[in-house]
Amino acid sequence: MTAQNDGSSLLTQLGQHVAAPTSPEEAILERVPAPYPGRNYTVRFTAPEFTSLCPVTGQPDFAHIVIDYIPRDWIVESKSLKLYLTSFRNHGSFHEACSVQIATTLVERLDPIWLRIGAYWYPRGGIPIDVFWQTGAPPEGVWIPSQDVPGYRGRG
Repeated sequence: MTAQNDGSSLLTQLGQHVAAPTSPEEAILERVPAPYPGRNYTVRFTAPEFTSLCPVTGQPDFAHIVIDYIPRDWIVESKSLKLYLTSFRNHGSFHEACSVQIATTLVERLDPIWLRIGAYWYPRGGIPIDVFWQTGAPPEGVWIPSQDVPGYRGRG
């Protein structure tokens, strides 16, 4: 990722017409100060129509992605996250690589107290692949809801 907002300058994408980035490396993932530093609460983003490309065939892959995190000093600006996730649309990468890249990029950018990703991929070659990653155990006393994404069951 190129330019990044450290909170000391104005957001560059919110309220502006912004073309979708062509790759995750070109995406600008912006952050803003957390509204309640020192308090533990869970933030959830759900991307039920995530797409990327198979790095071998170039065919599209689809996933339902759920990101949960407990902020420390920063929260991700949601439009920039949407554009970041959209940047994978033309990005060739295996399911595991896409999923962990999203999570680790958010961890590097936000330094959250805790973060997890559940990436529920639709079948490729007849086999769905689900990828899960988290930074460690969440702190005690914080409500972490279940992701409740059903496993793939096919038609009917």
